[in-house]
Amino acid sequence: MSIHEECGVFGVMAPVPCNVASISYYGLYSLQHRGQESCGIVVNDDGVFSSHKDLGLVNEVFLPDVLAKLPKGRMAVGHVRYGTTGATNRNNCQPIEVNHQKGKMALAHNGNLTNAEELRSELELSGAIFHTTSDTETIAYIVTKERLRTGSMEKAVSAAMKVLDGAYSLVLMSPQKLICARDPHGFRPLCYGRTLDGTYIIASESCALKAVGAEFIRDVEPGEIIAFTDEGVTSYKEHCHDCPKRTCIFEYIYFARPDSVIDDVSVYEARLRAGRLLAKHHPVDADVVIGVPDSGLDAALGFSQESGIPYGIGLVKNKYIGRTFIAPEQELRLDQVRIKLSAIEASVKGKRVVLVDDSIVRGTTSQRLVKLLREAGTKEIHMRISAPPFLHPCYYGTDIDSEENLIAFHHTVEEIAKIIGVDSLGYLATDELRELVGNDDFCSACFTNEYPTSIPHAGSKNRFEQKLSHKKK
Repeated sequence: MSIHEECGVFGVMAPVPCNVASISYYGLYSLQHRGQESCGIVVNDDGVFSSHKDLGLVNEVFLPDVLAKLPKGRMAVGHVRYGTTGATNRNNCQPIEVNHQKGKMALAHNGNLTNAEELRSELELSGAIFHTTSDTETIAYIVTKERLRTGSMEKAVSAAMKVLDGAYSLVLMSPQKLICARDPHGFRPLCYGRTLDGTYIIASESCALKAVGAEFIRDVEPGEIIAFTDEGVTSYKEHCHDCPKRTCIFEYIYFARPDSVIDDVSVYEARLRAGRLLAKHHPVDADVVIGVPDSGLDAALGFSQESGIPYGIGLVKNKYIGRTFIAPEQELRLDQVRIKLSAIEASVKGKRVVLVDDSIVRGTTSQRLVKLLREAGTKEIHMRISAPPFLHPCYYGTDIDSEENLIAFHHTVEEIAKIIGVDSLGYLATDELRELVGNDDFCSACFTNEYPTSIPHAGSKNRFEQKLSHKKK
């Protein structure tokens, strides 16, 4: 359960000036699971941009006095970040703001460009000076460059999309417009809705729409650009169907909140199906099924429903501790695991337990979970994973590490079971992934090595080598 998250984006456009900062606050709060390193909000008050960005959780960065200082306005853009490309520092906090000859822009990005290094090099050779190590600034530079030679922000975004490769769900704000765009593969989710008073909301997940009282309208299509202006909502689809749709399958397995619906598929139901499939293909005699909070719980329930083994709560999570990826360094992450979860002895002592989790990456977190259960007196532990084994890195906004750091790349299932200390281990099969979402329109390259795009020339990744400046956004 050591997968690193990417980011969450949020946008607001109201019919009249109002407290768009507070709306953004609650939207970002509901997207906190997508990124816990930093957050930011930029408010547009009649063309004047005001912002606040910092490292920390949403409720830590936006204290009441900070929110009170942000003006009312008609538009705002917000962002929660987990650093994938770019170091963890204040300079990399988003949204990124740009002042240019034709006005201003604020941009928030979820995803990761696969050609960021080449694009950045070209820009630097042409005289561009970068202030961050995030590929989001590269996107901002390219959109700005195109805006200076096109007639509108929509055209600038469309022109930029011709050179951007990889994953990007964007929310951009100009003095007069709010614009969103999703890459042609649709790697990362993006949707929009509207409140009863006519305020439009853009968000990475539908759960953020519900949090601010907006009714879901639809997902942004892969390759689509949508402009929200005083004249209404306009869709531009010149980049739609440029390439096959490839939504990240791990959005359904781990990233997204279970109450979200992505591309017409319920995240909760996808996880239930994963659990049922595990029970069918990896049955075991046991006394209780427990899930690892939070993303393993729904799959555990599905396993219980299919197998008939009672569902129980065997691990309790400290709700005031963030996900384990809040601390990028391995040593710090292990420290967090020690205080994050504890076993409920009354639920597992003397019992044969099915332990359901979403993934095993390096194996260190799984070892600790197994140790917790053994110390609580668990008789047998049969681990079931609601995803296939990670064999390859991800280049699209998920910080799945280089192959050298993936336990499944070096060991068989039986060897992994022995290393982490379980009595048996079963993974979801790659050919079962389509049953989670009901189609083949997803990216599973981290399991199969079949990447939908070209991958960075640099090749390998290692999150724990701090000397690498090119990590992921």
